[in-house]
Amino acid sequence: MSTDPQADTAAAEDPAAPEAGPSAAAEGPHGPDADPAGADPAADGDGTAEDSAADGTGAAAGQDGSAPAAPELSEAQAELAAQRVERERIARRRAEREAPVEAGGKLSGKAADLLAAVRAVESGAQPSAGYFDDAPAAPRKAAPAPPPPRRAAPAPEPAAPSADTVDGVRAVLARGGAPETLAAAAAAALGDGAAGELAENPWRLLAVASVRPAQADGFARALLGAEAGPGDERRTAVLVGWLLEQAGLKGHTVLEAPLLEKALAQYGVPDPSEALEGAVADGSVLVFHEPLGPPAEEGEEQPVRILVGLEGAAMAEESLADGLARLSSTFEGPADWEEAAAAAPGPSAAELIRAAAGHGLVAHTGGEAARAEPLALVTAARALGLRVCLAAHAPGGGPDAVTVAGLLAGTEGPGRDADGQFAVDLLVVLDAPQLDVEDAAALVESVPDGARLVLSGDPGVLGSAGAGQVFADVLAARTCPQVVSRTPDPGPVGELVSGIRIGELNQVDAPGKEVVIVPVQDAGEAVHRTVQLVAESVPRAFGVRADEVQVITPGHGGAAGTRALNAALKERLNPGPGRFGGFDPGDRVVHVPAPGRAEPARVVSADAEGLHLERGDVRIVVPKEFVEARVRHGWAVTAHQAVGGRWPAVVVVLPGDAAQALSRDWVYTAFGRAERHLSVVHGVDQALPRAVAEVPAKPRTTRLAGLLKSQTAAGEQDG
Repeated sequence: MSTDPQADTAAAEDPAAPEAGPSAAAEGPHGPDADPAGADPAADGDGTAEDSAADGTGAAAGQDGSAPAAPELSEAQAELAAQRVERERIARRRAEREAPVEAGGKLSGKAADLLAAVRAVESGAQPSAGYFDDAPAAPRKAAPAPPPPRRAAPAPEPAAPSADTVDGVRAVLARGGAPETLAAAAAAALGDGAAGELAENPWRLLAVASVRPAQADGFARALLGAEAGPGDERRTAVLVGWLLEQAGLKGHTVLEAPLLEKALAQYGVPDPSEALEGAVADGSVLVFHEPLGPPAEEGEEQPVRILVGLEGAAMAEESLADGLARLSSTFEGPADWEEAAAAAPGPSAAELIRAAAGHGLVAHTGGEAARAEPLALVTAARALGLRVCLAAHAPGGGPDAVTVAGLLAGTEGPGRDADGQFAVDLLVVLDAPQLDVEDAAALVESVPDGARLVLSGDPGVLGSAGAGQVFADVLAARTCPQVVSRTPDPGPVGELVSGIRIGELNQVDAPGKEVVIVPVQDAGEAVHRTVQLVAESVPRAFGVRADEVQVITPGHGGAAGTRALNAALKERLNPGPGRFGGFDPGDRVVHVPAPGRAEPARVVSADAEGLHLERGDVRIVVPKEFVEARVRHGWAVTAHQAVGGRWPAVVVVLPGDAAQALSRDWVYTAFGRAERHLSVVHGVDQALPRAVAEVPAKPRTTRLAGLLKSQTAAGEQDG
């Protein structure tokens, strides 16, 4: 690893943004109203939350309960309707199944039972407070050649709320002293009856992403007067759901009940137990008993932990567990793929082919170089006459690869049969750590009985932007074959990231300046050196165009966040007046059609329809009312926006005030986006090696691993 004060050769990539950075002011609405327990989510540049109070664009009101400031439009609203439909479908399918869930069950309003269970848990060990802190058996003989993947088509933007709905909400907001600019966001979040809902329960304003509890309290007092107390049932019901939603933004699908009670107390709820009982009784949350430790002896009580979750993630997790078990149980038997395995390019690829030949569900792990192994499996399966689909998190995941989002939306991939199942015998999913539970459940439910599913990915990268840790839970459950790649990532960059994976930040020999460290003293120098690297040094030294250099930084805000870097890079690489909502033709941008999805594109033009973007050969039109929330300049991105992509050269920017945002998985993801060259604009001193050695990924609370283990144990008993 070389140090280059003159920055003759630098580049870096943005694997994934951290939850919160002091300078970037995190990616969430942190501010005076931040949860003492850390309940406020930190978004990672994936569109789930934006901007901190420190950056001047978040909610402006604080503990005094003053009215909230106008937020940026939340791209979380983009797929609200589609997500609701998907949740309802999963819930209906789950209700049709007669077998009870092994790892827990809904208590159907039995609040007394919940209270007793919670008290039993509280009498023992206390939970950690870290939640908020943070296919056929043989090949078909006469199978037709696989059709080419359907060309990607952008999903339609959601319909904006009607003018009458917005006007009604605006009137209620005015009565409560809240900014009328919140009207459109509140109407979109609450639907046609938004005005009536807000008048009846002002705390429903928390459905707007940037609004905090203290601000909703101030709005409620203005509307309801003295009646708006901290123990109001309407307030406590909304707070329970809001806290679980915040936890979901940090990846949790459930929370331990005592921890949820503690968070309610921190928001002034006088009787947290009663509030939680009420939420259970009215069915707004679900409760699960998860066994702890080995099965209890006969006559002894089984220790359990009490988990509470919202219906969408909970039902998706159960549906996913059932779907994975179905694929394993409906697999008809091994096929003879030994000849294909013998011809595979390497022992790990051969092992993967053999595993897929004999099982309906297989997990495959490895770094960037190991992606060649599932591609070899795809080639072999197609040669054997199987219908194969290769899906990835981001566009360009491999030859003929489609995106998971496009596959689920029906705009890419092989299409579905009359029963709504994918027309495939083998589905290979790359970037599996990026699957959240709802997408994973929808994906698995669409794989037909008897087909094979291979989940492949690097467990060291940042997790999904949505709730759950599907890939990690599948690996932890150990209920299917796991193929661990022995293919190392090549070159100095590969050697560097391999060490980071195990917690070691090693100096590497980079004779061709494949890895360059550029020390800087402050954020201003970091921006200057980054622009120099992208526009001059890397293109000159490596023959890489500036458009092939990706800048990655921990957050959007701050003096060296994506906003500041993109402004400087635009001025240098594509100056213009920004007459299309801040954009000009030729601008490099990131389109965020939904939380967790960040698609690189380029601005073509703008007209009355909206902003016209181009991604490869796909044209996208973003209506002007969604441009501010869904389109960003893309020369510099966060790590979550970059995960799943790779670039010839990457420049990772680490300003001094980002030290607290760094973790091993963030560094591993960011550095690993580089193919040929990595430049690190380094201003965090010893915080970088300390983060790699001592700051692992933040844990997520989920149920999937337990569900899979319980299903396997039950199957073994039945067998």
